[in-house]
Amino acid sequence: MWSRKDLKKKARILIKSNYWRSVSVCFLIAMLTASYPISRSLFLNYFPDKIQTKTALILPVFISAESFSSAFLDFIPDNFIAAAFLHTVQNYLKRPDFIVTSFLTLGVILSLLYKFFISNLLIVGEKRFFVESYNYEDTNISKIFFLYKLRYLANPSWVMFCYTLFQKLWDLTIIGGIIKHYEYSMIPYILAENPKISQKNAFFLSKQLTKGNKWKLFLLDLSFLGWELFSLFTLGILDILYVRPYKMNCKASLYLFLRRNYVLSRAPKYEQLNDSYLEHVPSEDELLISKALYDDSEGPYTKISYFAPRQYPVFLFSVQPPVAAVKSPINPAQNYDFLSCVFLFHAFSIFGWLLEIISELLSCGTLENVTLKTLPWLPLYGICGLLILLLLKKYIKKPATMFIINFVVYTALDYLVQLLLDFGFGIELPEYHSYLTFMNGEAYLGDGAVFALLGCAFFYYFAPRWNSLFLKLKKWMRISICILLTAIFVFDLLSGIRVVS
Repeated sequence: MWSRKDLKKKARILIKSNYWRSVSVCFLIAMLTASYPISRSLFLNYFPDKIQTKTALILPVFISAESFSSAFLDFIPDNFIAAAFLHTVQNYLKRPDFIVTSFLTLGVILSLLYKFFISNLLIVGEKRFFVESYNYEDTNISKIFFLYKLRYLANPSWVMFCYTLFQKLWDLTIIGGIIKHYEYSMIPYILAENPKISQKNAFFLSKQLTKGNKWKLFLLDLSFLGWELFSLFTLGILDILYVRPYKMNCKASLYLFLRRNYVLSRAPKYEQLNDSYLEHVPSEDELLISKALYDDSEGPYTKISYFAPRQYPVFLFSVQPPVAAVKSPINPAQNYDFLSCVFLFHAFSIFGWLLEIISELLSCGTLENVTLKTLPWLPLYGICGLLILLLLKKYIKKPATMFIINFVVYTALDYLVQLLLDFGFGIELPEYHSYLTFMNGEAYLGDGAVFALLGCAFFYYFAPRWNSLFLKLKKWMRISICILLTAIFVFDLLSGIRVVS
């Protein structure tokens, strides 16, 4: 039998040994999947007055959904899709313009695809991180992307689609929705352990693992209610910094306890819970023998050693990626020459422009707040990206410190750029009206947090990869690309200034 007291005691121990990784994972999941109702307010409670007016029809849907959300039923992601759909219909009735309607419809389709092929799979990755970190202290944050690294997406996406669909149908009965919420609660954990499991077996095992435990699971969630209410008064910040990591470590401990008892009892379909290394940490001798046998079989990890201390031996996982998907680890500490810096400035600027377009399309249903009159550059992204690469290298082993510095640098630059455009060129940008603002409403903390995370992604992932691809080109090609991009950018910049004047 398990008790809440023991689970929470173990969870507190796990948080102490793996605090920043747990917080980082919860931050990523809160931002990328919108699966935490409380901490999502840090990113999504900001609605400029202009957008509020445009979304007057759908805003009540969103507010009622958010107020109905609880620790047990999370309606938010799917109501965003519903809201986007209603906004599409509204705009079509007002302006039956084919191009506008097509963009809005595309936004709805992209929202659905994001939900089923990104959000759901990242939730499975989150469970994998916390289950692994129970016995492996140095589990990487990137574990939340493990299904993408394995190139194994179809089956987990289908099972999670069924999980979401069946849960929403049961939610219509209210009481049945609460019961099924707990009965289905182990499905993401089961997928995290065995991505190959069928939909039928995943539902069966979740039902068996939670049999006789639903009321205790309800009480476990209820025991976090005080923490979650307290998080509301911190605008969701406490939820990210402590409550969510605490709860996730607790749930991971519970899953491992339930699966252990189920496997030991040799209950029906126990062999589907086939990742024994979640429980049994192999010794160094076992790893050496296993790796030698693995190399003889010429598995995909044969050329790359993954003997990292206190990390799960990925070459022993039941699902192996294709050989082409296994690459050498990225070196974020590499040096960038002048041409690379020029190229990355433009790459970051264009990437930022695309992010703004996609974000605006999915969140508001229109592109009226994004200028399409100029070429696709947002220099603020390029400037911040270069500053991160050139000035923060000494913090490479301190991602938390790098995140804080990124936050401060972006917020300050954002404020200065807005002042420059406002007073220098007379371009008045939208002013923020939210409790998560400062600097007279000119800077929004949610934007700063998002960009700080994006800055870390620039430094640790995008810049090294893009630069390695750039360096594969011949030197004359690299010079030509930099000259061409710079010439187009300067021409576009001068044209914009002339239009304003």
